[in-house]
Amino acid sequence: MFRTVLACLLIAAPAWSQESQSGDVIVVTASRLTEPQGESAVPVAVLDEAALERIGAHHAAEALNRLPGVFIHRGNGVEHLTAVRSAVLTGGAGAGSFLYLQDGIALRAPGFANINGLMEASDALAARLEVIRGPGGAAYGSNALHGLVNVITPEPAEAGRAVTLEAGSFGRSRLEAYTGGETGFGAGYAGLSVRREDGWREDASLLRSSFLARADGRVGATDWSLRAALIDIDQETATFVNGFRAYEDEALSRLNADPEAFRNVRAARASLHLTYGLTDQARLELVGYGRSNTMDFRLHFLPSEALERTGHDSLGLQSALVWEGEATRLAAGVDADLTQGFLYEFQERPTLGPFVQGLHYDYTADAAVLAGFAQGRHELTAGVTLEGGLRVETTRYDYDTAAPAGATGRYLRPSDRTDDFTTVTPNLGLTWQITDATQLYARAARGVRAPQADELYRLQPGQVIEGIEPEELDTVEAGVRVNSGRFETEVTVFAMEKRNVFFRDADGFNVTDGQTRHHGVEFAGSLALTDSLTASASGSWAIHEYAFDRQVSRSSEAIVDGARLDTAPEWLWTAQLLWTPVDALELEAEWVHVGEYFADAGNTAPYAGHDVTNLRARYKLTRQVSVFTAIRNAFDVRYAERADFAFGGYRYFPGEPRSISLGVRISG
Repeated sequence: MFRTVLACLLIAAPAWSQESQSGDVIVVTASRLTEPQGESAVPVAVLDEAALERIGAHHAAEALNRLPGVFIHRGNGVEHLTAVRSAVLTGGAGAGSFLYLQDGIALRAPGFANINGLMEASDALAARLEVIRGPGGAAYGSNALHGLVNVITPEPAEAGRAVTLEAGSFGRSRLEAYTGGETGFGAGYAGLSVRREDGWREDASLLRSSFLARADGRVGATDWSLRAALIDIDQETATFVNGFRAYEDEALSRLNADPEAFRNVRAARASLHLTYGLTDQARLELVGYGRSNTMDFRLHFLPSEALERTGHDSLGLQSALVWEGEATRLAAGVDADLTQGFLYEFQERPTLGPFVQGLHYDYTADAAVLAGFAQGRHELTAGVTLEGGLRVETTRYDYDTAAPAGATGRYLRPSDRTDDFTTVTPNLGLTWQITDATQLYARAARGVRAPQADELYRLQPGQVIEGIEPEELDTVEAGVRVNSGRFETEVTVFAMEKRNVFFRDADGFNVTDGQTRHHGVEFAGSLALTDSLTASASGSWAIHEYAFDRQVSRSSEAIVDGARLDTAPEWLWTAQLLWTPVDALELEAEWVHVGEYFADAGNTAPYAGHDVTNLRARYKLTRQVSVFTAIRNAFDVRYAERADFAFGGYRYFPGEPRSISLGVRISG
């Protein structure tokens, strides 16, 4: 292991991700307070507006996978599965282990997350994306376990105006338009994004619309900001293709075994952000918000292909009293979230073994989350800063079933009940600015996630709710940041242990007491080779292992202590070469490497990994008009976005073949 870690450190030396870690970059995600990016021991990676415009992502994964430690499997349309310092997680773990935010507000209520959580973000209109790798600390509660993604909306006074039109392969088209600036009441912003595609696979079309509005102003000593977002998604879903290396056959990959599969999503959010200056050093920050989410979805990945209908409505409040002195900053507050949710699942297909025809679940679940937190930072000596915090959070569910309680097939419906969970998340960090260009940092933190509502009340025979406990992830990490002008780099070494892991084993039964271990190195850097040529790279080397034993009827998929987690590549790389031969022209070549991983828990079904090359170009015709193009998967590599082994065989989400897009951007 030592030699591998040393190799990572040496490799990182000449390169850094194109998103700078310099002190000039301002972030809000590390502590919920505005601060320079390198001020905290929390590892925050940023994709700024220039990078997002250059990438022109057709899917959020295309942008976020440029960041170290991030590995998002792109599915059909808006679908995806996320990994941040983890294996790619599914089910409740995939939904609840990552916190997806917009301007610091969770896109979904903590107990009602979705594994495709980014589909409801306004990422196409974002000013920047901020990602924390590892636990979120005292500022964030349940679901900020392995990491979080925060979509930051544009500042109205600085937004300007622009219209972007794009068309490309597989019937893709995109319209983005926004306007922002000063108004009679303050500053305002309105943006619209519409994306459409026929899909490169059969019966796999997508129409995704996003509207974003924001108004900022000041009344007396109070700064206010009113923000709203609407998301509408209509998607036909393409399912897995089955058979060993089926993704290598393009004709087979285009087939859709379940043309009836679909996903329809509606989401609405509104929030009011208030900052009141109490004194020169103290202020009160309040955020009140509401959200509403609904989704109809065909469970195409299960033999039942049942129809699932879910939704929830929430009201919430975030509060913080902040005091900032010359060498000390303290913040404390209370967060609350009240949610009413429901789930309905019905199978129309005839009974297939334990997948019985008829009603599976029909319940409501009301949730109340209340948390208190405190965090602070103090400069011990010149250049040495200590930070820490603590969060205590209580989650209460009130569950009521409209379907008869009891078991039917593989489905168990509990009787009406109430459940409570309390979690504690401490964190402690240290930064040491040893020179103007070099900083060392270290952090210890705990992340938690209370069980999701569907993990508690969407049960299987033989399972009892009393055996389900909040997952806990303890992390220690240390690293170095260097910024010497033309050269920047950050290297982080981490080790993590997770307890009370909840997942579904190869027999289809839920495991509630699993344990896993994770350790590795994340690296990123950039080097200005010349005034017009910049090389950048980011990636990770990591080992993700089971830390317990579990036998299953399929002996080949028995879990053994020390075995690798499935869908957890040891190596992840991305590198870019950006060339601006003249001010008006920008050319970029990108290489994406995904290393080998196992598709099953028994470590018997490997996927060899893949390498994909993307090319992008942008040319300014005038100060206001630019044209751009991209060739994704330029060498037309046959690969799998996701490799899985289930129900006794291989299945894949095939990677998209070569595609070309052209667009124009007009800015005011």
